[in-house]
Amino acid sequence: MQGMITRREFTAALLPQLARRERPNILWLIAEDNGPQWGCYRYPLVRTPNVDRLAASGELFRHAFTPAPVCSPSRSAWNTGMYQTSIGAHHHRSHRDDGYRLPDGVQLVSDHLRAQGYFTANVLQPAPGIRGTGKTDFNFQVERPFDGDHWNQRKPGQPFFAQVNFQATHKGPAFPEARKQGEVIDPAKVDLPPYWPDHPVVRDEFANYLDCVNLLDGKIGKVLEQLEKEGLAENTAVFFFGDNGRCLIRGKQWLYDAGIHVPLVVRWPGGVKPGTVREDLVSAIDISATALWLAGAPLPEKMQGLPLYGSQANPRDAIFAARDRCDDTMDRIRAVRTARYKLIRNDMPDRPYTQHNDYIERQYPTLGAMKQLHAEGKLKGAETLFMQARKPKLELYDVRNDPHEVRNLAESAAHRGELQKLSRMLDDWAAKFDPTIPETSIK
Repeated sequence: MQGMITRREFTAALLPQLARRERPNILWLIAEDNGPQWGCYRYPLVRTPNVDRLAASGELFRHAFTPAPVCSPSRSAWNTGMYQTSIGAHHHRSHRDDGYRLPDGVQLVSDHLRAQGYFTANVLQPAPGIRGTGKTDFNFQVERPFDGDHWNQRKPGQPFFAQVNFQATHKGPAFPEARKQGEVIDPAKVDLPPYWPDHPVVRDEFANYLDCVNLLDGKIGKVLEQLEKEGLAENTAVFFFGDNGRCLIRGKQWLYDAGIHVPLVVRWPGGVKPGTVREDLVSAIDISATALWLAGAPLPEKMQGLPLYGSQANPRDAIFAARDRCDDTMDRIRAVRTARYKLIRNDMPDRPYTQHNDYIERQYPTLGAMKQLHAEGKLKGAETLFMQARKPKLELYDVRNDPHEVRNLAESAAHRGELQKLSRMLDDWAAKFDPTIPETSIK
């Protein structure tokens, strides 16, 4: 990768090109339940040549986050450019049969792009032998979100906006499929975070997830190869990102970085300098705003996402995320994260991390191992955090020096000022974008 730059510096360098740019096709490659465990993010053991090449020919964002740690509220957010809390889409898989609609003035990104003459597609077979899931998972009712299921259905000369959703890093059929690859990752070699016990079941689950990353990389490579074969690569802006963080304990469904930190790679030939690394904080709702900017579409007055390029590309001081009901488990958690610190506010601290959730009980073998070890009194240190009977009301982490978020500084006198500052930021955000919770600042 070449030199690391900020959003403002990148936009300044880009300005001479903006006036003469053509409207590109826009392709979103979306990985379900995926964190930045890729070679281009310097993650060990994985073999991801295709996404690595995508990053080398475009730009990589080191600090991209989703506004929710689970698919349906997150997808509801970045498909509209709005925080899910602000549009009533914050509960996981809600409003499936009650006719709930988006608020006035809010539309899908695909609707905005269709109005600009784009053909919109939720692609089911982007390349021979490769299947997309066709996943939308919106927590609201919409009519005709897409025009078709492949970009080849567009009119001659018509630009397209397409999404391809990959299930390969989501729990399910891909996990055993990934183990059938010629070379798999040795569980003995994985580097476990300190909040998991060193146990064979834990190592196996994590290694299997990394196998799925490798599997996904091959599928993405086939799609990129298909773009080349069809002569579309040079005029297509490709975005690769995750819908939420990795599907492992303390990841998906939680507001730790493992649950909301996702990869984001953008390749835009002629528009971005190959090998660029961006260090600015990005919310996934910014991807939506950027798609409209690329198409030359006006940004809606209500849109809360910010373009990553152009005159409206203002760096974020912080990102915000919210977790509400997930499956059958009710909770309410909010977080604000700056480049250095994160504050997590648990509004239902009496509900433990391990309150019953059918999905997690079935799909996360690590949880079973941890429960057994906890019952036997064999967990120690940070391994015990997830097994507490109550959650702390506030969790403050120095994410630069404590990236695994295991040393809670909320009671630290030395960090009282930071706690107050982040609490005010969270209250200000809630006043604008989260009518579901009251103001609860630390005085």
